[in-house]
Amino acid sequence: MSNNTSAININVDSNVKKEATELFNSLGLNMSTAINLFLRKSINEGGIPFELKNPKPTRELKRALKEAKKIENGEIKSKGYHNIDELFEDLNK
Repeated sequence: MSNNTSAININVDSNVKKEATELFNSLGLNMSTAINLFLRKSINEGGIPFELKNPKPTRELKRALKEAKKIENGEIKSKGYHNIDELFEDLNK
């Protein structure tokens, strides 16, 4: 790999830059490395690659995960079932 580098100046929305910086930092990357990865992958694939992503959980999923944690910690009582018949029997009571 060559050590010959060139600077690229781009304008981006301040919020986009902030969110991207936070995301890349969480992945152990800085902005320059992330952009270089994007450029190299684009060249290798012959197009724009959008397969690398870090999906954000929805508000509903966050609530469900919080509730599951409380159940796991014994803060909320929850009944379990061994099979679907037990569940339906309980639902029909």
